Amino acid sequence: MKIVIVGGVAAGMSAATRLRRLSEDAQIVVLEAGEHVSFANCGLPYYAGGVIEERDALLLQTPESLAARFRIDVRVRHRVTGVDAAAHTVTVRDLTTGLDHVETYDRLVLSLGARPIVPPVPGMERALVLRDVSDVDRIVAAIEGRASDGPLVGAGVDAPSGAADPSGTAAPLSEPSTDHLRAPARSAVVIGGGFVGVEVAENLVHRGLDVTLVELSDQVLAPLDPEMAVRVRQELEAHGVDVRTSTQVSALGPDTAELTSADGSPRGEVPADLVVAAVGVRPDVELAVLAGARTGPRGGILVDEDLRTSVPDVFAVGDAATKRDGLAAGSGPAGADEPTLIPLANLANRHGRHVADVILGRRAGMRPSVGTAVVGAFGLTAATVGRNEKRLRAEGRPYRAIHTHPAQHAGYYPGASQMALKLLVDPETDLILGAQGVGRDGVDKRIDVLATAIAGGLTASDLADLELAYAPAYGSAKDPVNMLGYVADNLRAGETRSVQWHELDDLVAQGATVVDVRTPGEHARGTVEPDGGTGTLPALNVPLDELRARAAAEIPTGAPVVVHCQVGQRGHTAARLLSQLGYDVRNLDGGYLTWRDGMLARRSSSASELADARA
Repeated sequence: MKIVIVGGVAAGMSAATRLRRLSEDAQIVVLEAGEHVSFANCGLPYYAGGVIEERDALLLQTPESLAARFRIDVRVRHRVTGVDAAAHTVTVRDLTTGLDHVETYDRLVLSLGARPIVPPVPGMERALVLRDVSDVDRIVAAIEGRASDGPLVGAGVDAPSGAADPSGTAAPLSEPSTDHLRAPARSAVVIGGGFVGVEVAENLVHRGLDVTLVELSDQVLAPLDPEMAVRVRQELEAHGVDVRTSTQVSALGPDTAELTSADGSPRGEVPADLVVAAVGVRPDVELAVLAGARTGPRGGILVDEDLRTSVPDVFAVGDAATKRDGLAAGSGPAGADEPTLIPLANLANRHGRHVADVILGRRAGMRPSVGTAVVGAFGLTAATVGRNEKRLRAEGRPYRAIHTHPAQHAGYYPGASQMALKLLVDPETDLILGAQGVGRDGVDKRIDVLATAIAGGLTASDLADLELAYAPAYGSAKDPVNMLGYVADNLRAGETRSVQWHELDDLVAQGATVVDVRTPGEHARGTVEPDGGTGTLPALNVPLDELRARAAAEIPTGAPVVVHCQVGQRGHTAARLLSQLGYDVRNLDGGYLTWRDGMLARRSSSASELADARA
């Protein structure tokens, strides 16, 4: 059997090496339009920032090493320009010689990746993108003021890996030119506050640049909810990044960027010796469309659970292919058929392995995806899996939110630091819909456990009984994941009721009393100040240890009571006490810390609106 794979990075090369391990007889040809295969694309920002010091560390394999170890025919700088599905052939252009030839196949695997999105604004031709090794070379050259190969616009935008050129022709790479020789960059604008944008901003700061991060939405890291993402914004700003949310780049000058709000209101100009566009990606489907493959509503190549396209003997994998949404409405742990797009390297590698198995008849049924992701910023970790609250509201789905603020390991052991965790639960089935975490240490571990729980179909209450590794240096006897389970079980059983930070003002407007059950010293350092429509008022302070004696005299009856502490645990004890004294009581979920973060996120958004009003 002859298998031709178009695209030689994550999914494509995983498929090729898996095919060889399973079959010594298969003829495997990999066609890659770029100069490198099997490179560490997720490491590119860290090479740009000097964290990864050696460029060669990014190059995991070469055509020669793959031929020697796996007997795979890898051809770089070979672009597929057409597919004849009926004849089972592809047309290939050698970008070095400019000559075309026809390659036959029994099975064709399209690993086309995704193209960076570059906003269509004046001057954007000087922006760089970050998709492959050539792109990061251009960024490093711009940082250092050296000449770069070819135009400053990243080649990945117009020449995606393995894909057809829109014109059907391909220009060879330009010779090195001194036209771009300039002084080392001192300032940078990063367009886009997603995972890649945050990584690029951090690494440019490591290189000593003054960095402005521009994001069109009202927060960074859209997969997180605002009260979680605000912690990442604070970390970026604490390290000198000028974060501009609800803002867009409207034009680029030779060394500046002009900013406006979403509606075009001016927001000034910032220095921009270097500009990196990290707005996001679109699945590269051009070659698949030429082959006759169907695409989904969001643009990805439609595939079934075994990664087959609508064209016989043609498969699609990686960022260009749709994934099955494991958390679509009505789906269970067995999966769902609703297509989604999740451009993540771990999924691409899973796709590559799975398609090899399918081609050789070993198994069927790719597991649905839940979108587990993590990012770091100056030592702070943010991770997520599944749905966020914003998306659940947009889908009209009921949910229950839980916030906790545990330490990553035993508090008495040196080095303990607090994290923020958020769990989203289906109130009818108790199944986990999503989770988020932000903190210094231990966040990735907890999100990975929760992702595994989702895959296994565990309920939120089941988390309470998980046996997780414990020693004081690594966790707590009641692990943060267990604690989420305790809270979920209490809510499921009706032992307590909660209110979210963004619901508090409405409840106070209806006559609720807010009681801070922390100590007077904690209360004096900052307390919840809800606005019931007549201005903000601080919560009534009745410490938990005095609550039994003072409740009847100081807390009104006949209207709801909301109790809060620092993180929610003492609030739960207070809520249980007051409910047994006859009060209609709710606990402020996540306590003062979650409310504070939510208010910070709200003020950040309002500050952007105020900037518009002043402009």
